[in-house]
Amino acid sequence: MVLHDRLRQKIQTGPQGSAPLISSKKKLQPKPSSYNFGEVSKIRTIKENCQKRAADDSAFYRPDSEETRSDLAPRIEALVREVAKEIGHHLAHNEVRLLGSELLDEIYGLGPLEFLLADPTITDILINGHKSIYVERNGKIEPTDVSFISEDHLRNKVERMLYTAGRRVDEASPVVDARLPDGSRINIIIPPLAVDGITVSIRKFPDHPLRIKDLIVMGCLVEPMYQFLNIAIKSKLNILICGGTGSGKTTTLNMLSGLIPDDERIVTIEDSAELRLQQRHVVRLESRPANAEGVGEFTQRDLLKNALRMRPDRIIIGEIRGGEVLDMLQAMNTGHDGSLATVHANTPRDSISRLELMINLSGVNLAGGSIRRQIVSALDLIIHIDRGDDGVRRVISITELTGIEEDNIVMQEIFAYEGYETPRNGRIGAYFATGVRPATKSLATNKSPEMAALFNCRVEV
Repeated sequence: MVLHDRLRQKIQTGPQGSAPLISSKKKLQPKPSSYNFGEVSKIRTIKENCQKRAADDSAFYRPDSEETRSDLAPRIEALVREVAKEIGHHLAHNEVRLLGSELLDEIYGLGPLEFLLADPTITDILINGHKSIYVERNGKIEPTDVSFISEDHLRNKVERMLYTAGRRVDEASPVVDARLPDGSRINIIIPPLAVDGITVSIRKFPDHPLRIKDLIVMGCLVEPMYQFLNIAIKSKLNILICGGTGSGKTTTLNMLSGLIPDDERIVTIEDSAELRLQQRHVVRLESRPANAEGVGEFTQRDLLKNALRMRPDRIIIGEIRGGEVLDMLQAMNTGHDGSLATVHANTPRDSISRLELMINLSGVNLAGGSIRRQIVSALDLIIHIDRGDDGVRRVISITELTGIEEDNIVMQEIFAYEGYETPRNGRIGAYFATGVRPATKSLATNKSPEMAALFNCRVEV
């Protein structure tokens, strides 16, 4: 338990107008404590003064400082005693050690963000300048009482995040994507592009990757859809996952990748490595931006071209963003069946248009009909993910690409989700099979009763 939590147990409210050091909308369960540190306001003053003085000492806050935690511990404890003496508040030896330990967590960690990063109910942390921090819980964004001391304090924590990731952000390169050691994805944009101060977006991921059974329990899909997708993955169908920002594309991609047999060689390609595959034979590739001199860039397209020489059984692309789309389609058409990818799009039909647009923007001069034939030849299924008004992310459509007629791609929906306008007997919607049997050869030839039952289901949730 951190210091301010112990304080809140002893003194539920501070002096009029005071606020806890770090607070959150989440209510923590109180635990027994034998400590009594006096008024919360005095402890807060001690800690803030220590933070400000430590910020002036480069040895404390430099990301690349060679001093270890054990080297700094005596100095930070001496600083705590000095500040406490100045304000006339006596601290016992164990109290000095506890406050010093918390300050070291602040210095060596990410400061106020440590409390939020440790909260498993939070999926996104959104920082809009040093005074304004929001979080997302259960699909809903809410404000917090957490803040940084100053913009310099926030900048220091940004530099610490990027130092561990091997990235940089400055006036020449004011936008950066990276990931934290725990796998969380971070996006940082600084002034002058960010008008109101440094802006940071952190997308957290579960400590343990969600399995498909977890998604069924959460209502993201139902058992018949899982059985169908399991057969599709084992049959090495090429699958594209589409949806809006924050709709759960990466989570679904992780879930589907877990169905790949363990004896296959998998190569993943991402801008920022987020996928957590459980198979033994996985090669993870991550793109690299240009350095300060403008050289050294290695894009997803470059990685995909190289991956084709690495003898992969399956290729997984975290998100299609540009020119790599044509190389991906060609790979799917030339023996790399069972590949997976995601793309931003609002419907399965829109995802096709997005692929066409990216191919055209890549500088390849192909007729529209040729592009569509490449797409329909490469892709077998499109899974559409959406986040509902209740914050739940759902697989709302599984669509098959069946062919092309007069340069138009023919698609048929196999599974869909229907939300009720008003709840029915406590149910808010239903997943159902449309009754259409897949035309893909590997699925169409499966005449088992279990397979037939999948296409005649309706499950309310």
